[in-house]
Amino acid sequence: MHLQSGETLGEKGNSVNFDFDEIIDRNNTNAAARDGFRGYLFDGDDFAMPCEDHEVVAMWVADMAFASAPAAIDAMRERIDHPVFGYTAVFDDQLFDAYRDWCVEHYDWKPERDHFLTSPGVVPALYDLVEHILQPDEKVLTLTPAYGHFKNACDHHGIELVTSGLVADAAGWYSIDFDDLEAKLADPKMRLFFLCHPHNPTGRVWTDDELRQMGELCLANGVIVVSDEIHCDLLRHGVSHTPMAKLFPDSDQIITAMSSSKTFNLAGLGSAIVLIPDENIRNVWQDRNSPLINPVSMAAVAGCFRNGEEWRNQLRTYLDANFAYVKDVLSTQLPDAVFQIPESTYLAWIDLSHYFDADINLTRFFAEHGGVLLEGGDMFIADADGCIRVNLACPRATLTDGLNRIIAAVPSRTSSLA
Repeated sequence: MHLQSGETLGEKGNSVNFDFDEIIDRNNTNAAARDGFRGYLFDGDDFAMPCEDHEVVAMWVADMAFASAPAAIDAMRERIDHPVFGYTAVFDDQLFDAYRDWCVEHYDWKPERDHFLTSPGVVPALYDLVEHILQPDEKVLTLTPAYGHFKNACDHHGIELVTSGLVADAAGWYSIDFDDLEAKLADPKMRLFFLCHPHNPTGRVWTDDELRQMGELCLANGVIVVSDEIHCDLLRHGVSHTPMAKLFPDSDQIITAMSSSKTFNLAGLGSAIVLIPDENIRNVWQDRNSPLINPVSMAAVAGCFRNGEEWRNQLRTYLDANFAYVKDVLSTQLPDAVFQIPESTYLAWIDLSHYFDADINLTRFFAEHGGVLLEGGDMFIADADGCIRVNLACPRATLTDGLNRIIAAVPSRTSSLA
């Protein structure tokens, strides 16, 4: 547990201030953010940057630069005290009970035990569900810009991904084009809808009305919904999340994927929860997927759902401040940038199209000219020209450095960040 300078850990039940300002060196830890960026972002290209690789500011991959939640670390230590790590699966109700209680407390929603399955991650689950549900000539629909693995999961199985572009207003607020969505859902070959809720990369938390309208259109057209809700616990203060499945309790055609990995910085532990109400799809999953789970991961996930709430709340406060800081800096230093503080996630989606031609690779540009790693719009399937996604889940000093580098690299700009 990382405390603020001068503070000590009190007795159980006493409040503790967690230190999100601590800078933790992740170099040489096989972290994708630090050691794997050239392969993932640049296909291994060894081009020159204005700094050494270990000096870049990594603000791209969606994990946090913070120490993971103490609730996870404590639970893992307790599990490691039992020195046998053999084949493990979810045979009892401990993990489900912790997850169910979390859902009841935060969403007033009680998932069913019979629907509860695990996966090594939400991304593997997407790949599996495409394979399990679709025939070769059927299609998947999603809203764009979108998380790149929605397309990768379809491409891997030779399935066509159809997109419905979100509409952004002048302030950067994204909404759904329901006429376009309805027309594309009416395609008799359309079989699956990938919903990202909250949305990555824009950070929208879809309202209950929006969720109902999307769900009703999908169900009326016989389209199964896979709702990726991995960012649902990373809300701005004052914002609430409704699982889509909660609004359709009588339907078995809405699959929900959640994970503690984003919320508590556990992505490397490889664990996600998939709720499959449809018995036929669930049977296919169970026939084709291994039920095995990493025992240390299982302990960490349950520990976070039971004891991670105070850490999460303080994390949200810190992220709220980081977003407010970015909003303030951009308004003065890049006044033509379009940026809306997202309702969820720790990812800033910034439209820099005023400053760049549509065809420029912004990922490569900011690495070459600023020594900062971020993800350009070309990585988000469609409807993202001129945009960048920047990870703000980092100490303020790191954020300030990264934002300085981004601003200094932008063309047609003469002022500098103080």
